[in-house]
Amino acid sequence: MLKIGLTGGIGCGKTTVSDMFAAKGVPVLDADQIAHELVEPGRPALEAIVRRFGPGILKFGRLDRARLRQLVFVEPEAKQWLESLLHPLVYAELKRRAERLSAAYCLMVIPLLLETGRRDFVDRLLVVDCPVDLQRQRVSARDGSDEAEIDRILAAQIDRNTRLAVADDVIENTVDLENLADQVNHLHSFYLALSQEQPPTDSDKVNH
Repeated sequence: MLKIGLTGGIGCGKTTVSDMFAAKGVPVLDADQIAHELVEPGRPALEAIVRRFGPGILKFGRLDRARLRQLVFVEPEAKQWLESLLHPLVYAELKRRAERLSAAYCLMVIPLLLETGRRDFVDRLLVVDCPVDLQRQRVSARDGSDEAEIDRILAAQIDRNTRLAVADDVIENTVDLENLADQVNHLHSFYLALSQEQPPTDSDKVNH
């Protein structure tokens, strides 16, 4: 089965694009969703987090994500520890779930695919892209984040040019939903055809 890794900067529209693929019956595996499941009550990862940060990291028995974000923001070592705990678990679960699928291809939504150095985890890299100014507008409107918070998030992600340089395929999310759907339709057909062929080469690169 062909594994397509979908990534992109914050506010670029990864969820909208993955929902469009899902509507076509494409299996979608979401790394963020898996990460959330891994820290549900009773899971070993949550127990490890409580041992590391203390019971104050819980709120009504569940992980206090806002508190955790504050801690890892001011303590780089805590961020590194958390990533070293969760990232291997997330990738192992993605692999396990993909192996259980029966489809021409699946979409793996992994926001930090490049940041974690796991480009080789997928067969093909799809980047959802838009200009940084548009990213800022969308994140501000969606989350109410101020400029300092947006700056911090963008600084933690690989820059736009680097993502585009290593992408196999690019969806430009700069116009409207109709335009976005057209690009998804084209790539869906392309991936279905590609899944029946030999492993792709650099000459197969698609940009929309």
